[in-house]
Amino acid sequence: MSTSVAIVGTGYVGLTTGACLAHLGHRVVCADIDPDRVHTLQGGSVPFYEPGLAELVAEGTSSGRLRFVLGGAAAAADADLVFLCVPTPQADDGSVDLSYVENAARSIAAALRPGAVVVNKSTVPVGSAAIVERIIDRDDVSVVSNPEFLREGSAVSDFLHPDRVVIGADSAEAGRRVAALYQSVEAPVLVTDPASAETIKYAANAFLATKISFVNAIAAVCEAVGADIIDVVRGLGLDRRIGSEFLRPGPGWGGSCFPKDTRALVAIAESGGYDFKLLRGVIDSNAEQQARMLAKVRDALGGELAGATIAAWGLAFKANTDDVRDSPAVSIVESLVAAGACVRAYDPQATVALPGVEQVPSALDACDGADVLVVLTEWPEFIGADLGGVAARLRRRAVVDTRNVLDPGEAGRVGLRLIGVGR
Repeated sequence: MSTSVAIVGTGYVGLTTGACLAHLGHRVVCADIDPDRVHTLQGGSVPFYEPGLAELVAEGTSSGRLRFVLGGAAAAADADLVFLCVPTPQADDGSVDLSYVENAARSIAAALRPGAVVVNKSTVPVGSAAIVERIIDRDDVSVVSNPEFLREGSAVSDFLHPDRVVIGADSAEAGRRVAALYQSVEAPVLVTDPASAETIKYAANAFLATKISFVNAIAAVCEAVGADIIDVVRGLGLDRRIGSEFLRPGPGWGGSCFPKDTRALVAIAESGGYDFKLLRGVIDSNAEQQARMLAKVRDALGGELAGATIAAWGLAFKANTDDVRDSPAVSIVESLVAAGACVRAYDPQATVALPGVEQVPSALDACDGADVLVVLTEWPEFIGADLGGVAARLRRRAVVDTRNVLDPGEAGRVGLRLIGVGR
């Protein structure tokens, strides 16, 4: 059954949600307060890189099921369900800044149809559904939590083929109406109360961040005792209680979710009187991991970063996205520059404007005349890179592979000294 849906906010979550719901057959109007973004989307362009999303937006607009308008009230006026997909940035104290959510709720309150359901899709702290309910202040409107579980780089697939759909509703009827949007999606639907739904989102991200930090710590142990992290991870992942996902060592986790959400959960716990020491340790461990990667580059240069030229492969926080928010790659590059190095960087999609960083058009261009190469993002093109070409261009023939994507055997054959993580 086709439903009339409004999406307030056209970032990663909002645009993916809108395009996917249109793909599922619903009538969707996406709204934003940025006229330039609305104009860009109306012109058929997607303002960020996400595999498969541009094609889905084009499909939706050509079919007439997906439209873009300026302002949340314009989208909400004719909608049965209105999704709030606006930013929830981190405040100075680590808590969540709800001002965008609150402003979005105010902007649509008077325009909502009687019987409409407002859906919190943004990642919001426990109690946010009640806050939105108070702002809207209408007995004929329900507020439901429907957290997103979209990974940048695979957001479209994650929406259309999710592990689960979580819905938090005090009204059984409102929960049923939101669940009906996903009836053609094959996934378990968990209907619970809003507070539990909001907690599930934070708990999931905190656990995944913990898993990454754990394997990074085990990689440090492997280096200390002479074990190989690749084999250790293989042995861990074969245990069905653990699984192999998120057990790849690297330079630390980043992006728009994990750093913000882990700190937010610490703040949420603190507001309830619980000191979440375990998660504080995970956050500290992540910062420590970036420092360990920086030390590897320094050691590859003989202990001195000042005056060195360093090739950096990757700026995005992970492959298949152009997002550099809280990217460990960018943080490490900034630390290299702060220590006196010059950085020549290449990324297939991401760009940054940083003093001391020159961005070049290819991976091999980055290596020309550089003292050392550091691999910071696990882009597929780096896995099959021309290591012979790398060796010919580097001055010291040293490579720090923070993602363990390069072949040690091939590196050795072409005369490269490869420094990995946990190996």
